[in-house]
Amino acid sequence: MNKEDFTKYEMARILGARALQVAMDAPILLKMSKEELEEINYDSLKIAEKEIEEGVLPITVYRPMPKRVESKLSIKEEKIDDAKIIEKAKEIEDEIKEKAEEMGFANGDDSESELSEGENNGEE
Repeated sequence: MNKEDFTKYEMARILGARALQVAMDAPILLKMSKEELEEINYDSLKIAEKEIEEGVLPITVYRPMPKRVESKLSIKEEKIDDAKIIEKAKEIEDEIKEKAEEMGFANGDDSESELSEGENNGEE
């Protein structure tokens, strides 16, 4: 892969990683004479640059690309009448009252009259 194929960020990452490897005594992938190494003062970054320029560095860059969606999904909102909401709420309330009466928690209209009598007794 050519040097131009990478972005500047990829190049910085590749050079830095390879220079660190060379600095930690990794084998140099180019055949360089002792004079060439002394000329660049055994600089690991310059050695990494030469390896990339010569194309001897085996490197692969994975670039994830976003998935292309041909059609966009749209959500359609249903408009509900207030009357329907109120009607549904009343149905649910009636069901709750029926279940409460079946279970013995409430006795329909008797429970309301007992509450009002209890409140009157407490006030006297």
